[in-house]
Amino acid sequence: MENQNKKSLKWLWITIAIVIVGALAGWIIFNAVKAGTVTKVVGFSSTLVLFCLIFIIVALGYLLGGITIKGVNLGTAGVFLVAILFGFLCTLNFGNVPLLGKFHVQAGDAVVETMGGSIQNLGLIMFVGSVGLIAGPSFFKNLKKNFKTYIVLGAVIILSATLVAVLFTLATGYSSEFWAGILSGALTTTPGFSAAQEAAGKGSEFYNQISLGHAIAYPFGVVGVVLFVQLIPKFLKSNMDKERELLKIGAEEEAKDYSGLFECEPFGLVPVALTVVLGLLLGSIKIPLFGGSAFSLGTTGGVLIMGLILGHFGKIGKLSLQVPESTLKLLREFGLMLFLLGAGFEGGVNLVSELSKPGTGAMFVVWGFVGGALMTTVPMLVGFILAKFVMRIPLLNALGSITGGMTSTPALGTLINTAKTEDVASAYASTYPIALVLVVLACQLMITFI
Repeated sequence: MENQNKKSLKWLWITIAIVIVGALAGWIIFNAVKAGTVTKVVGFSSTLVLFCLIFIIVALGYLLGGITIKGVNLGTAGVFLVAILFGFLCTLNFGNVPLLGKFHVQAGDAVVETMGGSIQNLGLIMFVGSVGLIAGPSFFKNLKKNFKTYIVLGAVIILSATLVAVLFTLATGYSSEFWAGILSGALTTTPGFSAAQEAAGKGSEFYNQISLGHAIAYPFGVVGVVLFVQLIPKFLKSNMDKERELLKIGAEEEAKDYSGLFECEPFGLVPVALTVVLGLLLGSIKIPLFGGSAFSLGTTGGVLIMGLILGHFGKIGKLSLQVPESTLKLLREFGLMLFLLGAGFEGGVNLVSELSKPGTGAMFVVWGFVGGALMTTVPMLVGFILAKFVMRIPLLNALGSITGGMTSTPALGTLINTAKTEDVASAYASTYPIALVLVVLACQLMITFI
């Protein structure tokens, strides 16, 4: 009897809920018909549009990224491709189509600026901060052991890409600004892109071609490295258990005693926040270079290095800087997703904007895509052959170094999932700063001297 009463009460509440929802829907439809438009009863502010776009792209992106073909998938990079698609679709003018017209955007709009600015940068900060804290405990020992290797790999990767860019500049007759933009896009480097713009000067004749080149090369720059780190182990038929063991041996560290320390809260968010604040301050320091330009570690480099330092020491006085592994994994994945979301959406909008400008022909796109694909592929192949067959570096260490040398944030996330270990982050963190400095210089030198 008691169970029957519970079931009856349950269905009573369900019926009441259905009646309320139905009444509300009917009232909205009635007023929409009366007013002649849905927008009179459904308010869509720019903030609401932004939030809707974010979660629609995330849902569809992870669905696309989860599609696996012969063991290979896009993973989180699926969010990037869906974001590019939505960036393109949102530039279309749907006119008076109810609700859809509210999603129309163009380059420079608040939604685009937020996606490519705040959301992208927040994601990048969360990702590199987590990577730094993950790699910190073993980073300096690993760096001391393989310092020359990381310098050589970082230099070879960037020089290979730059050589391809120079050859295309000389062979095609297109401006060095265009190919510097292609280079920064192929290596997915925002600091390199900014350095190229500074070297060109905003009022220069070919300034806008930097943005065009960057937008053309960026999508393959992301997807190409993501696929590379998954395909190479399959082509080599590598024993991943053995490779993980080799990586673990290389990352061994002395045990540290963190007992008796004060923890502010159980999730480790205070150390993460401290890492970000100090990292942003470090990244804002500018070092003067030739020609009046300056170099800085920027948001990415500053937060990454500070994460490595704080992760290495693990404490400040009696204050614990330990962050639970579960927190770091969540922040790493969430940060990567936000970064790809912002970069993809802004990239899709800006690509349409750049291609629609006068003087931009189809051959620009064709040459740019081919050149960008080679600037992404050639350095990876050269770096891998050097690391694996000349330097005899273990596979996962070599791939981690290549993701750092390519300054590829998305590829590191994919490699961690492929390798099923966070230890690959140490090789990425060791090569990344070297590659970052060199790619900034390469983009500046191309425009200054070619």
